[in-house]
Amino acid sequence: MSFLVTFGTEQCPKAEGDEIIVCATQPEGDRYRIPKPLRVDDVSDIAGGSWTSAVESLDSYARAILPNSCSVNGSNGFTGCLQQALQAWHAERRGAPNKR
Repeated sequence: MSFLVTFGTEQCPKAEGDEIIVCATQPEGDRYRIPKPLRVDDVSDIAGGSWTSAVESLDSYARAILPNSCSVNGSNGFTGCLQQALQAWHAERRGAPNKR
């Protein structure tokens, strides 16, 4: 048994002997396309959004583990704690509200 797909005006081959041929005809425009069952519908969380917003959201997720982040996550997360404490101290001295 053989299953064949023809495109456009191609003719299905003739069976020889006791051979069974199943033939499907597709439009010529589908010749070099990936078959529909194999196509992946990738629905992302940022569908319709800009690349800038996608990068900013990814940066915000990664920021907690980067150096100078004052986080318990990651190998260098603690390095920003002193920096944040000093920024808060300077903001208090200036009388400005703490922005972080």
